[in-house]
Amino acid sequence: MGARTYTSARKDPVQKASAQERTNVRIRRMRGGEMHAVMRTLVLSAGVAMMPAIALAQAVIAGSVKDPSGAVLPGVTVEAASPELIERIRTAVTDGTGQYRIEDLRPGTYTVTFTLPGFATLRREGIELTGTFVATIAVELKIGAVAETVTVTGESPVVNIQSARRELTLNNDVLKALPTVRSYNAMVSVVPGVTTNLNDVVTATATTQFPIHGGRNNEGRLMIDGLNIGNPPGGNQPTSYIADVGNAQEVTFTTAGGLGESETAGLVMSVVPKTGGNRTSGSFFMSFTGEKLSGDNFNDSLRTAGLTAPTPLSKVYDLNGAFGGPIMHDKVWYFVNARTQGSRRTIANVYYNLSAGDATQWLYSPDLSRPAFNDRTSENVSGRITWQVSTRNKVGVFWDEQANCRTCTGLTTGITDPPRVSPEARGISQTKPLRVTQLTWSSPYTNKLLLDAGWGGIYYGWGNFERNPNPTHDLINVVEQCAAGCAANGGIPGLVYRSQDWGQNAAGSYNWRASASYVTGRQSLKVGYQGTYMSDIRTWSTNSQNLAFQFNNGVPNRLTESISPWVNDGQGAWHAVFVQEQYTSGRLTLQGALRFDHSASWYPEQKEGPSRFLPTALVIPRTPGVDAYKDITPRMGVAYDVFGNGRTAFKFNVGEYLEGMGISNNWANANPTLRMPCTVGPFAPCGVTRAWTDSNNNLRPDCDLLDGAAQDLRTSGGDVCGVISNLAFGTTTQTNNFDPALLTGWGVRPSDWTLGAAVQQQILPRASIEVAYTRRWYNHFTVYDNQLAAAGDYTQYSITVPSDTRLPGGGGYVVSGLYDVAPSLAGRVSNLVTDAKNYGKWTNNFNGVDLTLNVRTGAGWTLQGGTSTGQTAADNCEVRNSLPEMGSTPAVNLAQGLPGLTTSPVSPTNPYCHVNYGWLTQLRALSSYVIPKIDVQFSGVFQSKPGALLAANYAVPGEEIARILGRAPAGNPANVTINILAPGERYGDRVNQLDFRAAKILKFGRTRTMVGIDLYNALNASAVLTYNNAFVPGGTWLQPQTVLTARLIKFSAEITF
Repeated sequence: MGARTYTSARKDPVQKASAQERTNVRIRRMRGGEMHAVMRTLVLSAGVAMMPAIALAQAVIAGSVKDPSGAVLPGVTVEAASPELIERIRTAVTDGTGQYRIEDLRPGTYTVTFTLPGFATLRREGIELTGTFVATIAVELKIGAVAETVTVTGESPVVNIQSARRELTLNNDVLKALPTVRSYNAMVSVVPGVTTNLNDVVTATATTQFPIHGGRNNEGRLMIDGLNIGNPPGGNQPTSYIADVGNAQEVTFTTAGGLGESETAGLVMSVVPKTGGNRTSGSFFMSFTGEKLSGDNFNDSLRTAGLTAPTPLSKVYDLNGAFGGPIMHDKVWYFVNARTQGSRRTIANVYYNLSAGDATQWLYSPDLSRPAFNDRTSENVSGRITWQVSTRNKVGVFWDEQANCRTCTGLTTGITDPPRVSPEARGISQTKPLRVTQLTWSSPYTNKLLLDAGWGGIYYGWGNFERNPNPTHDLINVVEQCAAGCAANGGIPGLVYRSQDWGQNAAGSYNWRASASYVTGRQSLKVGYQGTYMSDIRTWSTNSQNLAFQFNNGVPNRLTESISPWVNDGQGAWHAVFVQEQYTSGRLTLQGALRFDHSASWYPEQKEGPSRFLPTALVIPRTPGVDAYKDITPRMGVAYDVFGNGRTAFKFNVGEYLEGMGISNNWANANPTLRMPCTVGPFAPCGVTRAWTDSNNNLRPDCDLLDGAAQDLRTSGGDVCGVISNLAFGTTTQTNNFDPALLTGWGVRPSDWTLGAAVQQQILPRASIEVAYTRRWYNHFTVYDNQLAAAGDYTQYSITVPSDTRLPGGGGYVVSGLYDVAPSLAGRVSNLVTDAKNYGKWTNNFNGVDLTLNVRTGAGWTLQGGTSTGQTAADNCEVRNSLPEMGSTPAVNLAQGLPGLTTSPVSPTNPYCHVNYGWLTQLRALSSYVIPKIDVQFSGVFQSKPGALLAANYAVPGEEIARILGRAPAGNPANVTINILAPGERYGDRVNQLDFRAAKILKFGRTRTMVGIDLYNALNASAVLTYNNAFVPGGTWLQPQTVLTARLIKFSAEITF
């Protein structure tokens, strides 16, 4: 069979291999290409790397020195010493204005010594540094002999008067004390203003999106030792990496005010790892729980709402051992860690299918004695070496080898999977292997010049891997629509069952940074370079028949034709150079930065087919994608010591930030394999849908499926099949054609402006409160314009909503602004992908206020947290008036929407182009306290956050749409699904969760043992987390799908020595 190609198809030695083998070969080739590309880029960047600015932001000690008369003292030697520094001491000298500044300090407790001939030496002890905090220490030297030393112990500053950056920091003591799983997705839940896609009690590491202040879902960043742990298909936000937060020296969350080092305006979670030390230390940690330690929140309210059984956790465990110490004192340190953890829980209202694997059975038959379950296991071993090569050169090496779900057997669905799946229809969601490597170098080259460089990479397999064996390989996949109830087929709207779809994918993200910082007493100049190379190799597969059916109460009404396997490979890179300056004069600090970004994507040669619906193979040569985005983004900040006493600071920041680059959105969507005539994807094989009436009731589509036109074969004993959703399916036609101006140029990349103003006030020693206002507004939205259909080709119509007491006002209202294309244009698609501004105005903005409290007393009490109240408002009505088809092209890498995010809900059957999501308030807080003398520790984490954004997706019968239109709807579907509940009008149960720990601390010499009891969801709340949004009058609309995990008792113990 011949191969179609834009160029001649070269012979491939693996052409006749299986799809699995071809995927493995592509992965090996791509990884080899990755290393070559990375090395080429590093070599080309080497010249730049020797003179850029610091991308790994750490703490600072700064201030001024005066004599007893108040005159400034230049030439004072200032030394900052801490056991956290392998070089032990960092030094600076006051400038002509008497000011000094020591940057790039690791978190810990410092002693600062001030020395000047003719004056007594002054030593200030107990200065605690966290995150990027600037500790301002102003001192007065008394006249005397240098040998005379005055030692002062005072409270560490708590108000940052020299930076507009806002952040929350958790040190190791707090991290170990909290009653949470030691994972990044558990930690982000304590930050006010964050929205996450997962809102249940966290029992294991899972890929989690954590935008802040109405942001995009791909803007969050997880940094380990200053290097990003990215996820290319997710816009380089984190994957399911097991961050070792329990053994971190500290974790800092930057919420606003990032300067030149920041690509996005999202939350940055920075994990500062332990590096060992001059004495050997270590810890053993274990925690466990089981079903018998789980409570029961399955109450009458949930039963009435339709939940049929509780969803207990049957086990959660975590075992961790870590050791560190010297290989050579003051020269080489090591730190190693090993960990295994896992969890298992029941899935609500989903059971194993008694008919699984039986080719003669088409309906879902639940085995009520075998509820489906979700299990996750994670294992990792890591090691870090820190080498003080010389007085002014330090090198660090890190390797972390992980395997997620190596031994899972249950239903481990991920972000890209359907929400309701029978176990036989999904495989194991794995990241195997998952490997992180890092190499860093830093040098305080002089007392004023600091140099820093680093390289890091993550490589992992991802996807819902095919089960082995897979007894469903030759069976057709089925989804139950349940448009008007589905008692005859399991009663679960949207359930996918009978046959497995799977993905065999691998991704890599490799980043490097280099930096130089020139620091004087009152200013700091930084010049920096960052780079990232990414790859994402995907192969999506379905059953051997390349078909999927949709049933409505067990009766077929639609089918999907797919091309399987379907290859979708992408690569990309971005580079950034920035300059930033900080200048302090008296009580005023000014900060400014200018950043240049260059990003591009491309796609290696890809081969599709041959397969059932693509009988002739298609070879697509290497193709450029985004080529290239170039952006200059300014940022600035102001910090002012309002009263000059270091206790009250006013902060202001404003800047433009970019959408996070990944193999996603435009960087991925320009791939020819995503521009093919498909209406199903991208996290699935390329496919199209068509209406189907099984007239002869044999559960076989008796039509010519290779003919995309509408067919009525009832007279010959066949079926009725509608026109396919894209008539060019199975050809080389590109039906998503990108406007060249959308893929290249200056200022084209999606971006947002962020403005913030805050007042931070010290209220007690070691306690402060902050009030902050944030505004964000977004630019550059992408639309798809079908060039074969004008606005006049769409018929606008309205429907009257059924009466139902659960709807606003009891229902009966009118939903207007709906569109249906002319039947003659059904399946005819030729999209122009372009900027929405070409069609009208599109606005999207967020306004919010945060109130946060930070208390860390010397008596062992920590209290951190606050409230965040905000609203996102969006309007794209002008664009929709010009493009009625807007939102009708699903086969693209669009971000999944969370409440208040920038994803538009608009489509021809979802008319809400002006949305105010309402003012939403959340409260997040943590606290820890050790009772003196008896060494009993109490700690807790509390969250109160808005519930799920609700919808009412009403499947209006095709006959009713035909009555309204005066003709059959385009494609002659059995029904048309319309959301009859405006976004933001209704939210689900508010989620209130209290986690609590009581622990006894035992000390024996240098050994410290903690034995504790944790209560997760201590109040036994039963908030519904996800709902059935399929509306049926009087039916199961808003039936609970997942519920907050019931009260859970977990035992934990840790030995530290």
